Amino acid sequence: MGVNEHVAKRVLVVEDNELNLKLFCDLLRAHEFAAEAVRDGREAVARAREVMPDLIIMDIQMPHVTGYELILELKADETLRHIPVMAVTAYSGREDEERIRAAGAEAYVSKPISLARFMQAVGALV
Repeated sequence: MGVNEHVAKRVLVVEDNELNLKLFCDLLRAHEFAAEAVRDGREAVARAREVMPDLIIMDIQMPHVTGYELILELKADETLRHIPVMAVTAYSGREDEERIRAAGAEAYVSKPISLARFMQAVGALV
């Protein structure tokens, strides 16, 4: 496969915090991923259907709808359930992690995130 045929993996970043969103998207783009930003969780599932990303990075604490609810919704959808979800959260209680993994998240990273740890988790999923 030639260099020009390399298709960037698409990552949907669902995050209401502008700074985190920019940080994650910049970091992903620096590693040659195509990052799609979603600021409002209410648009996440529709955007996932449009983009059909290779990975969804999901903030758990958002206004309007929680990342937890969105993971359940994604995993209940035939066309989207195969897409790995990496949950990002400021909580890091053991029961939070278990609940989020039980909802279907393939990975769980707590904030503050080391950038190396973040990219390691992304790399393990795509």
